[in-house]
Amino acid sequence: MRHRSTIRAGALLGLAALLTACAPAQTDTTGPGADSMQGTLRVWLFSEVDQEPKERVVDDAVAEFEAAHDDVTVEVQYIAVDSRAERFQGAFNDPSSAPDVAEYGNTDLAGYVEAGGFADISEELADWDAYSRISEDVAATAQVDGGTYGVPWFLGVRALFYRTDVFADLGIDTPKTLQDVVEAGRTVRAEKPDMLGLSSGGAYTYGFLPFVWAHGGGIAEEQGGSYTAAVDSAEAKAGIDLYSQVLSRDVCPPQTCAQMDGNESVQNFIAGKAAMTIGGNFNLNAVNDSDVAEDTAVVPLPGTEPGSVAPAFAGGNNLGVLSGTDHRTLSAEFVKLLAGKKYQQRMYEAMGNLPTLTDVQQDAAAADEEIAPFTETLEAGTRFVPVTPSWASIDAEGVLPTMVQRVASGDASVDKAADDAAASLDEALGGE
Repeated sequence: MRHRSTIRAGALLGLAALLTACAPAQTDTTGPGADSMQGTLRVWLFSEVDQEPKERVVDDAVAEFEAAHDDVTVEVQYIAVDSRAERFQGAFNDPSSAPDVAEYGNTDLAGYVEAGGFADISEELADWDAYSRISEDVAATAQVDGGTYGVPWFLGVRALFYRTDVFADLGIDTPKTLQDVVEAGRTVRAEKPDMLGLSSGGAYTYGFLPFVWAHGGGIAEEQGGSYTAAVDSAEAKAGIDLYSQVLSRDVCPPQTCAQMDGNESVQNFIAGKAAMTIGGNFNLNAVNDSDVAEDTAVVPLPGTEPGSVAPAFAGGNNLGVLSGTDHRTLSAEFVKLLAGKKYQQRMYEAMGNLPTLTDVQQDAAAADEEIAPFTETLEAGTRFVPVTPSWASIDAEGVLPTMVQRVASGDASVDKAADDAAASLDEALGGE
């Protein structure tokens, strides 16, 4: 398996409550100077653990942009992910301190739009050919209430990692369905009690949700601009029930796994303590650098029927234009340059970021077999969390992990836990 540079996980979850509560920025976007074609274009991008490759690509894009625009200087600042809520809140409330263009996590967007922070750039994207090569479900991660507030820049999706040596030793076939995944985990645990059959914890929301989505269930349903909880549907409960079988003594004992999040789930696999895990394309580097690299294979997480793929969460980052910018046209042009084919390809080569343009995805999969399971997962269709500012508090309060953990611990039946979680979701959503 080929080594690539370390990347930061795509999904940037949770928006601070203080951000969603702030008032819309009071900005006059009309009149002289509202759309200047000269001056300094300010750009915020997220800092990375290994940032130099990202900077080299961005620097080249900046040089190209400046060469094509007289009297324009692009100034890029790299900001910490952990302090993004405070930084964006300040920018929304004081446009003079705000960037013109910014990278943001897609689960943060609904709160940012409620705060009036990002511009709807639907018109600027309407005649951009590359935009048509972003699938509808991926494009939706930058959309709120019919508006488009950016361009999906890169994605993070998850697939099934498994130990080929363990499967061969025990005569286990590659799982064709989610039920097969659970049964394979049981076989491993029975024959190798020192290993976890499938390392996937009770606090691993994006490891658990594909089980719900594959059975036809969901988190919440949107109708007429309002959300209603859906985790108490029969379909969702079927997925919860199957995942609860993972969190059992037969596969991944609750005392070990009930509180595990995604990072811990994958770390068990990397450490050789598990026969399977649900990991992302962003975990490939760590697996490649581990002792289990030569005995690892990756396939799309299967669905409920042979040949199907369980829908994965489409985590990732977008590029958007701040609503207070006085360089709107330049800002949209820079977004299209950095999110276009040339620089998506360059960012993939430099950082391993999974592209959002389908043709770049196909090129990447053809050139690198490691990425193929993730592009196949994308092609099969992805899902997203409810596009509402309330998701930040729902995620922070752990409504879904608590539901799963209650079932795993024996504190509640699937029906009781799902019904209680639905009530909590409806209260948080508040008729949005």
